[in-house]
Amino acid sequence: MSPNLWNLDSFRARPEATLPGDTIHAMFWNGVAARGDRVLMRQKDFGIWRGWSWRDVGATVREIAMGFAALGVRPGDCVSILSNTRVEWVWCDLAVLSAGAVSNGIYPTDAAEQVHYLCEDSHTVVLVVEDEEQLDKALAVRDRLPALTHIVLIDATGLAHFSDPMVLTLDEVRRRGAAYEKAHPGEFDRRVTSRGAEDLAILIYTSGTTGRPKGAMHSHRGLLTVLKGQNEFLPQDERDERMCFLPLCHVAERVTGLYASLYTGTKMNFVENPDTVPENVREIAPTVFGGVPRLWEKFYSAVTIAVKEAGPVQQKLYGWSIGVGQQVAQRVLTGRPVNHWLRLKYRLAGIASLDNVRRFIGIHRCRFLVTGAAPIAPDLIRWYLALGIPMLECWGQTETAGISTSMTPHSIRLGTIGQARDYNAVRIDPATGELLVRGPNVFMGYLNQPEKTAETIGQDGWLRTGDVGAVDEAGFFRITDRMKDIIITAGGKNVTPSEWENELKFSPYVTDAVVIGDRRPYLTAIVMIEQENVEKFAQDNDVPFSNYTSLTRALEVRALIEGEIAKVNAKFARVEQIKKFYLLETQLSAEDEELTPTMKLKRKLVQQKYAPQIEAMYQSQ
Repeated sequence: MSPNLWNLDSFRARPEATLPGDTIHAMFWNGVAARGDRVLMRQKDFGIWRGWSWRDVGATVREIAMGFAALGVRPGDCVSILSNTRVEWVWCDLAVLSAGAVSNGIYPTDAAEQVHYLCEDSHTVVLVVEDEEQLDKALAVRDRLPALTHIVLIDATGLAHFSDPMVLTLDEVRRRGAAYEKAHPGEFDRRVTSRGAEDLAILIYTSGTTGRPKGAMHSHRGLLTVLKGQNEFLPQDERDERMCFLPLCHVAERVTGLYASLYTGTKMNFVENPDTVPENVREIAPTVFGGVPRLWEKFYSAVTIAVKEAGPVQQKLYGWSIGVGQQVAQRVLTGRPVNHWLRLKYRLAGIASLDNVRRFIGIHRCRFLVTGAAPIAPDLIRWYLALGIPMLECWGQTETAGISTSMTPHSIRLGTIGQARDYNAVRIDPATGELLVRGPNVFMGYLNQPEKTAETIGQDGWLRTGDVGAVDEAGFFRITDRMKDIIITAGGKNVTPSEWENELKFSPYVTDAVVIGDRRPYLTAIVMIEQENVEKFAQDNDVPFSNYTSLTRALEVRALIEGEIAKVNAKFARVEQIKKFYLLETQLSAEDEELTPTMKLKRKLVQQKYAPQIEAMYQSQ
């Protein structure tokens, strides 16, 4: 549980377990040669897990790469992938790179018009789509994409009688690739060596919350810089297993997940679909586990509700056990030794309850947990520490190819995002408080947008991140807010809304919140409830409701959330407290425009879309 209770040997990097190579695909092919028949990935389909070795994946990737060549894809061309996270996404991504092309991911929740913009901006020549749903989007916009020559379909279920000269299945691409290589001996090797370390490898588009998405360009060298550096402070090797479920077009899953697993040999396990993550994590029992705060909040909420439903004996055992865990966590965080008596109590706490909690979540084999992509409540990290697993907060951006700062198991400081990693420099702009980053991991610029690139990267090479923060004497950075999100009330008080929002999201009944109050007399909030837990509350307390909207309008539910808000308000000064709130009456998912792909409410869009509800909270004072 503490640095002298964790197995710190497991946090020492093993350079011999990693792969050489100047490009992502060269690294992968070195892995195929070195790791051969070892299992690289597994995926659960129709209830059965299927595995693929490095050699299996290599053969498939080679065929697809040559298939792309047969379709006319040239080195430097862009191929886009519109699909949920699955093994075929990885195969196509590696095949694109192996063919000398540039790989771009598109969120499967994007609408047809967004697909059009991304393909047009990236000059996509081949678009890989997952299934009939994604194919419909591509067909709806293809006439406005003159560069697009082919659409490749991964899953043709339900399309047995569909025929279109522009559309072919992934299996057909593989067959064409095998034939093309026979007719063009040596072409595969020429393609693999056609790109170098400084060449453009992938595009990762920003979420577009402040306008049109921007295509961040990343070179092979920049990506490999992060992979090599990350393995120094979050080491993995072939003995590790991880779960693949976050969108692969997001920098976290693409770079710090997929590419890091290839680099280290970590076995990848692909879930059935996003809804089966809680079930699949218990099956997989990963040894390393990265996720976003929303995931960690849902696990905590599930445990909290389960304890409330347990009998009095189990409740008392959990209360005592987590209390012992909190004592140990506090000693670890303050650098004090854990005495023998407390160690003994902690072992008993494990037997009494904590071991079962870890198994209930599915993290009983985890060496560490990684959280990022959004701020997280410090108390939530403390809870996981009390369970005996170090949760390490990281910070980075699309433009930095992933992690720029991170905690390590040796140095956990709550409320911070850790220290700068060796491969980049991070500092605070003394004039604005903005975090600046410089290093080989910083992106090459925004595709087709030199003006935006110049605004973001100064002539001195420092990337302006848009995050406001501070750094202490030990080099631990703290994010206070986004520059554009800081609220200045009508009374002139500066308020950082994320701090209050993160505290409220610690409630098992709240999914997310947006604090409102810029140039206003007081603060208000838009709140999104945690549907499953609030429904359970309503059922247990005989609160009538017929649908999600009626649930949010129930007086008892409003009183429940009002009580949760009051608990958070008590932690803040009066000027930083929420006076009124509005519960979103629509159940939102990743398909809704109000949410980012990582399930965060888009602050600006929420304020625009719910302007009447916001105004109503200020009209009756």
